[in-house]
Amino acid sequence: WTRKAADQGVARAQYNLGAMYRDGQGVPQDYKQAATWFRKAADQGVARAQYNLGGMYRDGQGVPQDYKQAVAWTRKAADQGFANAQFNLGVMYRDGQGVPQDYKQAVTWTRKAADQGVARAQYNLGAMYRDGQGVPQDYKQAATWFRKAADQGVARAQYNLGGMYRDGQGVPQDYKQAVAWTRKAADQGFANAQFNLGAMYYNGQGVPQDYKQAVAWYRKAAEQGYADAQNNLGVMYKNGQGVPQDYKQAATWFRKAADQGDADAQLGLGNRYNKGQGVPQDYKQAVTWYRKAADQGDAGAQFNLGLMYGNGQGVQQDYVQAHMWWNLAAVSGMENAIKNRDIVAEDMNSAQLAEAQKLARKWKPTN
Repeated sequence: WTRKAADQGVARAQYNLGAMYRDGQGVPQDYKQAATWFRKAADQGVARAQYNLGGMYRDGQGVPQDYKQAVAWTRKAADQGFANAQFNLGVMYRDGQGVPQDYKQAVTWTRKAADQGVARAQYNLGAMYRDGQGVPQDYKQAATWFRKAADQGVARAQYNLGGMYRDGQGVPQDYKQAVAWTRKAADQGFANAQFNLGAMYYNGQGVPQDYKQAVAWYRKAAEQGYADAQNNLGVMYKNGQGVPQDYKQAATWFRKAADQGDADAQLGLGNRYNKGQGVPQDYKQAVTWYRKAADQGDAGAQFNLGLMYGNGQGVQQDYVQAHMWWNLAAVSGMENAIKNRDIVAEDMNSAQLAEAQKLARKWKPTN
């Protein structure tokens, strides 16, 4: 019956038939047929069909991917007040898809959708106020829009609202409110929120300090691949906080984060190899991981790498390299680095000192 009505030019039937082809309901899923029927309805002014056809051009489903066509059809629906199309058009202006990037236009269309209660638009508008994209930066407005989206269950908005309560941005600082909103997002499996909730338990912010709870929430985020949580879980195992001390587990979690480029974890893993804790002692591996962190500007790793060069552990003894790395670590105010740099300088000739200083001046972090 839907097809008969669609063949007779009934716009709603054409839209419905397109949706059935898109979703594989009553017919084999067929994006080309879906696009064909959406187009027929769209040409008759059906906003939902225009919106869906725009989405198919954006994603290249049933039609060649074409951002300009995506914008054109999405705009037709948006101009009719179709909220999801307004949201999508805002995203396309924000990201410069099919149109020149224009944050002010992004705000305009996002606000239209947000005012109609579209939760994703409310979140995006909050983020634009937070970051000052297309509008003057305004934390109060950011918090207002995050709250609207958070009340609709948007985990990312709950997480951001929790962060604003924690930091006192746009709202009075309130650790209990921070915990409450962060927990809502964490309970939905949002890894960033799980990490933050773990940190609040670790520091006793808004909740009694509880290392076991900190471990539990860090683990949830770590198992989702969140590098900061993996590193912190490694620290908890290393120190025996909330779990029995276990250097093997510490090394395991440090490695997961280190492989993602986390400098703190690279330093932690280097220390495990240096000390033979949880892994066989291996100075070459220690140097490898120290270097990765040092290259990112981690002062602790730079200091330790200087020690390895100074002592000839895992590398050939090289006072020029030792001086350079201690000199870099000294920039952060590390007193031991300053002391070691000055001590090794006494055993270096003027050419070596000049070379070490030149290397330090030329050095740039990799990230």
